Amino acid sequence: MRSGNEPVTARSPLRLRFWLGVWGLLWAAGGTAAFSLAGRPGWAAACGVLALIVVVDLVMVVRHIRQGPHYQPGPDIPPYEPPRG
Repeated sequence: MRSGNEPVTARSPLRLRFWLGVWGLLWAAGGTAAFSLAGRPGWAAACGVLALIVVVDLVMVVRHIRQGPHYQPGPDIPPYEPPRG
């Protein structure tokens, strides 16, 4: 529901989320490799699962970035009335 007081210049932080995801993916992949070499399969599996989750998140972020901006009502559109009832 719109309240009518949203910021006019609001932006989605998708690019920041993308780069933080890349950073997390590097750490998770590095952790997977390091724990595998150290003979710690449990920790390696945990880092591998985390890396998989980060990859899925990065795919979603890239998908949202490629979709482009979506329609948002401007300041000249009055706020919606709350539902009655």
